[in-house]
Amino acid sequence: MQAGRFKQWALGLAAMALSTGALAQSADPQRWQLNMGRGVTATSQNAYEAHMFVLWVCVVIGVIVFGAMAVAMVKFRKSKGAVAAQFSHNTTAEVIWTIVPIIILVVMAVPATAKLIAMYDVRDSEMTVKVTGYQWMWAYEYIGEDVSFTSRMDRESDRLRQNRATTRAELDAHPAYLLDVDNELVLPVDTKVRFVVTADDVIHSWWVPALGWKQDAIPGLVNEAWTEIREPGVYRGQCAELCGKDHAFMPIVVRAVPRDEFDTWLAARKADSAPQDPSVIDEEGSGTAPRGVDPDMIEDAAEGEEPALQTGTAPAAATPAA
Repeated sequence: MQAGRFKQWALGLAAMALSTGALAQSADPQRWQLNMGRGVTATSQNAYEAHMFVLWVCVVIGVIVFGAMAVAMVKFRKSKGAVAAQFSHNTTAEVIWTIVPIIILVVMAVPATAKLIAMYDVRDSEMTVKVTGYQWMWAYEYIGEDVSFTSRMDRESDRLRQNRATTRAELDAHPAYLLDVDNELVLPVDTKVRFVVTADDVIHSWWVPALGWKQDAIPGLVNEAWTEIREPGVYRGQCAELCGKDHAFMPIVVRAVPRDEFDTWLAARKADSAPQDPSVIDEEGSGTAPRGVDPDMIEDAAEGEEPALQTGTAPAAATPAA
């Protein structure tokens, strides 16, 4: 048992020492990940670079300070006859430890400020997506494209979480348990996408770690953000604001695809959402039924037969003959 624990600690320390390596650089957070991930956008890369810069500055400062403390405690200890100096202050030392931290802070603040300004610059965006938070789902609208839909946790995850008889094997067979949705947000890669984020009921927060930012969704307010995904893939996130009893069940799934594949998907979405005219019948006497209408009724109408009424469906009002 102790050997196993020692091995686990050793692996953990080794991972910490190699925290800039590949173990922590996947787009989505991983178990035992100790360092910040790089993500797949310019924003996430800027955040990672700023984080690593500050981390190494802190490491250097820590080595100098604790190294000096160790030398002083060992070399100038009382057992070796060292006698403490008697003085009230040292002007030179005070000037140094005041000026040096100021220089360090300025060196860190200048690039961080530039990257922070770029993070909020939504100009020159090629497309806009409106994100609306609800209890407990998300609504997406591609502005100017007449495409919108809601996205909520997939039905299988919902069934598994509510079934008290769910076994561990069933959960293992569903690797994206509680993290999958019925409708993914599809975005093109290498495209600057502007987000406008709001909410309809309470405060939510739209967060996908791989994108490198999160934005509060507040009723009555519209917040902005942008992203430009560099690598195709599926990136998952969640609501990051406590928004009610089902807050934990508001997953987000972003699927990034090449631009031509996105254009094809968008065209198909437009066709699906376009209203269908039941009077349009093809050459074979059949047509596409609108939602809620039985296709057999339209086929009967095309053949000149009186359509059979569905059970529970009220008959249409009679139309006077011309």
